[in-house]
Amino acid sequence: MRMTGRKRGTNGADSGRIWNVKAHKLIQLYCAVCQHYSTTLAGEVQRLSNNFRPKFTDEECITVYLFGIAEGKFEVKAIHQFIKDYWHDWFPEMPSYEKLNKRINYLARAFVTLAGLLLPPNTVEENHLDHLIDSMPIMVANGQRSGSARAANDLCDKGYCSSKKTYYYGVKLHVLGQKQYKTLPLVRKVCVERASDNDITVAKSWLRPVRNMNIYADKIYADMAWSEELAAQNVRVITPVKKRKGQEFLEAADAMFSSAVSRTRQAIESFFNWVQEKTRIQSASKVRSVNGLIAFIFARIAMLAFFYW
Repeated sequence: MRMTGRKRGTNGADSGRIWNVKAHKLIQLYCAVCQHYSTTLAGEVQRLSNNFRPKFTDEECITVYLFGIAEGKFEVKAIHQFIKDYWHDWFPEMPSYEKLNKRINYLARAFVTLAGLLLPPNTVEENHLDHLIDSMPIMVANGQRSGSARAANDLCDKGYCSSKKTYYYGVKLHVLGQKQYKTLPLVRKVCVERASDNDITVAKSWLRPVRNMNIYADKIYADMAWSEELAAQNVRVITPVKKRKGQEFLEAADAMFSSAVSRTRQAIESFFNWVQEKTRIQSASKVRSVNGLIAFIFARIAMLAFFYW
C-alpha cells in the first residue's frame, strides 16, 4: 500500500479534515493487519505456487474489505468502486472486481483468525460476571426462495426466525457477551452454526469450557438437566419462567422475575440491531460459496472488533 495518495472528489477545509480522519483510520487498520499477518495470518493462507506473493498483497486485500465495510459499503462490488474512486492511489495494484471477490473468498480463514485476534481478551473464566447469550439469523435467502436455495449448502440450511416470523436459508450467529452498565455487551465468544440447529443444542457444546458466570438467556435455553451440569462449572443460566402445561398466567412473583430477565436481555437484542445497522450482516443474498459466507461474516466481526470493541 503506497502512502502517497491524493484526495479525489473533495473540496474545502471540512472535506479535507474528513479525508484526513479517514486516511488515519485506514493507516491504523493497515498497520494492524500487517502486524497480525506477519505473526499469525500468513500461516492460514500459504500459497504453493510461483505467485506466492502477489502484487496486490493479502494485507491490502484484507484492509480494503474491512475499510469498505467500515465506510458503509456492504457489497464487494460497492467496495471495489469506492476504493477505485477515492483511494486508488493508495492501492494501485487492486485487481478487477471479479478477482478481488475471488481473493476475499480465498482469505476466508484469515478473516476468522483475525476476528479472534481482535476480540477483547477472554478473561471471563476468572471472574464471576453477568453475561448474555443469544443468536441472530444470517440470511442467504428468505421467503419463498428459502426452500430452493442451495448456495453454500455445506454450511447453510433452512431455519425459522421467530422474531421476524419468517423461514430463511442460511446460518445463525451465536454470541456470548459480557453485560456492561448502560451500554452494549462486550463480545467474548462467537460461533456460526446451521440455521436449523437449536440454540440450546449449540450452547451445550459451545459453552462447555466456560466457568464462573451468570448467563441471562431466552426461554429456549431453559433445561433443568443442563443447568445441573453447569452448576459444577459455577455457571448459572437465568431465563424467564416458562408456563406450566395448562397454565394461563404466571404467578405475580414469576411474572416480575421474567420481566426483570427480559429487561436485562434487551442489551443483547439492541446489540444485534446495532451490528445489523453497522454491517448489514443479516443480508447475505450475494453469497455463493462457503468461503464467501465465512469471509462475509467474519470480516464484519473483525471490522467491529477493530473500530468499536
